[in-house]
Amino acid sequence: MTTELTVDERAELEALRTRVGQLERQIAAANAAVAAAQERVYWLDRWHIDLNALMRRRGAAELREVIRVVRGAIRVVRRAKRKLLG
Repeated sequence: MTTELTVDERAELEALRTRVGQLERQIAAANAAVAAAQERVYWLDRWHIDLNALMRRRGAAELREVIRVVRGAIRVVRRAKRKLLG
């Protein structure tokens, strides 16, 4: 017994397949993010580094700000380099 799909059913099926594909890509991205976080945590644990304790120390906020500024400068340089070479 063969069941033919109506035009509406085919459209709905295609929409569902598209949504499943989107969800699978989101799951893959989430899994990659979790794996990256686990890798970072592994090394922090291995080196016995407690980030919470480190960030409570005097000067931690200032260090984070310096790092943000340096990273911003690096981004500007990279963008300029891409524009000049690209």
